[in-house]
Amino acid sequence: MSLMNTNPLNPEARKRVAIVIANPAVSTTTGWPVGFWWSELTHPYLAFTEAGYEVEIFSPAGGACVADGMSDPNDASGYSKIDLITQGFLHTPELVALVANTRPVSEIGLAAFDAIVVAGGQAPMFNFESASALREKFVAFYTAGKVAAALCHGTAILKYARLPDGTPLVRGKTVTGFANVEEDFADNAVWQYGLLPRGTHVMPWRIEDALRDLDANYVQAGLWRSFAVRDGNLVTGQQNFSGAETARLVIEALGR
Repeated sequence: MSLMNTNPLNPEARKRVAIVIANPAVSTTTGWPVGFWWSELTHPYLAFTEAGYEVEIFSPAGGACVADGMSDPNDASGYSKIDLITQGFLHTPELVALVANTRPVSEIGLAAFDAIVVAGGQAPMFNFESASALREKFVAFYTAGKVAAALCHGTAILKYARLPDGTPLVRGKTVTGFANVEEDFADNAVWQYGLLPRGTHVMPWRIEDALRDLDANYVQAGLWRSFAVRDGNLVTGQQNFSGAETARLVIEALGR
């Protein structure tokens, strides 16, 4: 039981959210193993459950998923060491088990859920192009008037999402996602640490550029700022610090 008073409007018909995390991949630019980002799962998960929602975790292919190392608060890098929400999730065996045995997105029933939320991490940049079932589900939620949300590099799905008439889903929409200024910061960091040769980029393409190329109204709040934006039933979050803000806008759209 949450320590919050959820106070749902109708306890017998709670809102239901499908959170999608990426399956493991290997970066074609660095050769490193990549996955989903913990806080982009755990922070929305907490927000939704404290709102009284039911949450299920899926992945494009199903099965065990692996997070990017630096998103783990116990990682030697110390990058996420103050992420106490993820630390709590990792110390709750029944929650960790959900990540070890995700259901495939093909099993998401449109009628059974009120929203779909696609988390990021590095893997979406390498395996979402082939995630046709995820693309179809995301578009189905959107066209049905249900909330369709994505954050950080999970917004990679928007590069491939097309409406039934072939129009890019994001055309004319106000959206956000991992910003070029943040990609620049990440590239410079790995160059300074000697992890990659200068000029070799971490990502094969950039979210901000792709969304602008699709005639979306891309906006962002600056380097590493928690930020999300809602345009109708489409919700997008900027990066890994935006999980709670993304969830807040989903909750605002759905109510309790």
